[in-house]
Amino acid sequence: MSGPLTGVRVVEIGGIGPGPFAGMLLADLGAEVVRVDRPRADGDRETHRVLLRGRRSIAVDLKDPRGRNVVLALVERSDILLEGFRPGVMERLGLGPDAALRRRPGLVYGRMTGWGQVGPLANVAGHDINYIAVAGALAPIVASDLAPTPPLNMLGDFGGGGMLLACGVIAALLHARQSGKGQVVDAAIVDGVALLTAMLHSMRASGQWAAPRGQNLFDGGAPFYGVYRTADGHWVAVGAIEPQFYARLIDGLGLGEEIDDVAQHDARHWPRLRQLFADRFAQRTKSQWLEIFAGGDACVTGVTDPADVLSEPQLAARRTYVEADELLQPAPAPRFSRTTLTLPAPAPSPGADTGAVLAELGLTCEQITELELAGVVNAPPAGATNLKD
Repeated sequence: MSGPLTGVRVVEIGGIGPGPFAGMLLADLGAEVVRVDRPRADGDRETHRVLLRGRRSIAVDLKDPRGRNVVLALVERSDILLEGFRPGVMERLGLGPDAALRRRPGLVYGRMTGWGQVGPLANVAGHDINYIAVAGALAPIVASDLAPTPPLNMLGDFGGGGMLLACGVIAALLHARQSGKGQVVDAAIVDGVALLTAMLHSMRASGQWAAPRGQNLFDGGAPFYGVYRTADGHWVAVGAIEPQFYARLIDGLGLGEEIDDVAQHDARHWPRLRQLFADRFAQRTKSQWLEIFAGGDACVTGVTDPADVLSEPQLAARRTYVEADELLQPAPAPRFSRTTLTLPAPAPSPGADTGAVLAELGLTCEQITELELAGVVNAPPAGATNLKD
């Protein structure tokens, strides 16, 4: 491994969604991440092969005191612990912050939840859509019928969740290395999503987001900020906000004479302009429009399907996506001038590294065998080293 986090050791308690995403980010940046999976874990692991890349995996029964001791031994040699259970679960397992920090006073204990550790919803189940709905981020994202439209699960789980957790634990790690004291990082998706609405609330305060739903700048109201279907059934995205970019958009569409007397930000004319834009974009194919706007600053781009990202020239030039382990996946990011990021190893099968990690903790072959026979730990059959196998 290489990267700015080389030498940082992380224990990731197995979970789904934002917690594994934070673990992936840390692994991508060079951290050594050991994921603690349940014995005989299976289910939809194949679905998460990209999210689980770059780790090693041990399979441990956390409900067995001997399994708890294995994790605490891992904690003793680690800098960060990540967990994503509901509040109180880790404490009941004997692996809460108090127990972990007693074993490793400089530990950064990262907690990932939807609602946070406190509040009336803290122990209530939820998913991305629930968190962004309550946080005030879903309501402004509207479809053509003005119904709130979920932005997949990217805004809550990953943008407001996993990214926030990764940022938080890295910040706390810097503090721990300066002070010698660890701490708990309470990362809640509702908090992270609230941070992502900072610009929206700035616009509301200044009166720039005062129109009804679907009639504002970024929610589909502005005709110069939206998507349009082309003659071949594909789509282009338009983001010509600044006046000079808007002028180039109008020129490329050939609509100068028709709308010469219409001010760009006069919202009274936006419905008519949107229809004019839609009719004009529907007259040519996506590739024809991209050729017309190529090299200009009209802020017109194609809408790329996830299956086609490797052929998009800008992404190809930066190798933003790569094919590895028979998977199309995003490359590690961001780029660093001194520490080169390499593509992490494939996602491990649950427990693939149990024996090796336990040996590193000082357990003998006899002790490891005893734990395996008791069902406290387990490893997959020989040769099953990653999720591709």
